[in-house]
Amino acid sequence: MVEAPAWRSAVPRVEEVVRRAAAAAFEEAGEDGSVTVLLTDDRAIKRLNGDHRGKVKPTNVLSFPSLHPGVPGDVALALGTVRREARAAGRSVMAHLSHLVAHGVLHLTGHDHLHAGEARRMERAEARIMRRLALPNPWRGVA
Repeated sequence: MVEAPAWRSAVPRVEEVVRRAAAAAFEEAGEDGSVTVLLTDDRAIKRLNGDHRGKVKPTNVLSFPSLHPGVPGDVALALGTVRREARAAGRSVMAHLSHLVAHGVLHLTGHDHLHAGEARRMERAEARIMRRLALPNPWRGVA
């Protein structure tokens, strides 16, 4: 769902980019699935982050596990934050969006990064997904 129309100019064929990244993440997790992805702006993400996590600030991606068995959940992304992060990392908005969609879907399939071991496993999974999508490893060069 493209709630913020500026996503379409920031990432050509944004819906296709999101579908490919989500499918690659489900494949990596060994699951069949589909997910609803909301492409919105920083203001909406700030509100969602405050309502659901108690953090009243924008963030790049939020994952919302489903309350229904067999349905993974939803993912929401904020254009302003994604753009700023991509620029700061020297990456395209498309590549960063793909990484963050994969990150959000991996959360919905049970991955997390609260502890060092979990974080390493999740980062390796994200790197494999990006390789599958023929996009740069988001963790290369990160200390």
